[in-house]
Amino acid sequence: MSIITSLTGKIIGIVFTILVIATINFILIHATPGDPAMVIAGQSGAADPKFIADIRAAYGLDQPFLIQLGTYIGKVLQFDLGYSYRQRADVSALILDRLGPTLLLTLSAFFVSLIGGVFFGALAGKRQGTWADLAISMVSLLLYATPVFWLGLMLVLVFSIQLGWVPAFGYASIRASSFGPWDYAMDVARHLILPVLTLAAIYMAVYTRLMRSSLIEVSHEDHVRTARAKGLNERQILSRHMLRNAAVPVVTFAGLQASALIGGSVVVETVFSWPGLGRLTYDAVTARDYPVLLGLFLIMSVLVIATNLLTDVLHRLIDPRVKGR
Repeated sequence: MSIITSLTGKIIGIVFTILVIATINFILIHATPGDPAMVIAGQSGAADPKFIADIRAAYGLDQPFLIQLGTYIGKVLQFDLGYSYRQRADVSALILDRLGPTLLLTLSAFFVSLIGGVFFGALAGKRQGTWADLAISMVSLLLYATPVFWLGLMLVLVFSIQLGWVPAFGYASIRASSFGPWDYAMDVARHLILPVLTLAAIYMAVYTRLMRSSLIEVSHEDHVRTARAKGLNERQILSRHMLRNAAVPVVTFAGLQASALIGGSVVVETVFSWPGLGRLTYDAVTARDYPVLLGLFLIMSVLVIATNLLTDVLHRLIDPRVKGR
């Protein structure tokens, strides 16, 4: 019964949080300068006041603010994200169409950065003070200080233009529709390499430095000294007693940073012409497409909440001390 009560409380808390986020997003977006009706009228090649007034009436923009807010929250409760002014399509359909490429990009970058960061951080921490530690620390610091857009352009310049190893832009080749399943998957994978490396670089640098510091700290704890006193070799001590404890802060931080990947994907998707949520966000901002922006922010918020819940689960699996909390 206590488990059901706890689960019910969490669900209610999540729904309340989502509604609060939706309300704040609505207020902030409508407080920004710019009039969607003027943008739509400009795209139609007309600026007649009567035409602009008709546009406002058609999309409910002439209603009082509180009525617009109430209408929006009511639609959110019905899982209706609204209708795009600019693209003349349901926001849900637009987001679902772009969600797959963004999840493919962000999840790939997340796992590459996390696995690479843990590996290189463990290598640097285990060889503290050696040339390997110095080299890994220098490279991670350099990656952390490098702007994402500049790194992406440099990777395109070197690996696409100069060497011709991988495609520079896009999600797939023009002829990809005629490919078989395996060839299509490999074509998408080739287009994915540079965006993933660009997006993962800065996070890999952070995880590397965090893992290195955590491993050095764990190496001086009592249970590690006890393991050495029992005669275990260094590989057993590292795998059984050090990595698991050292990974706890890395996993916690990774869960917090996972949501930032979506924000970072806006720049990466723009640089590489990747057809995901980041590119859709950029287009919606330039067009003052409020329904699309609200839908995107809401979906991103839900993804952040889901990521935090997943982080809690992983934290409990890695660290037995939090299982009873």
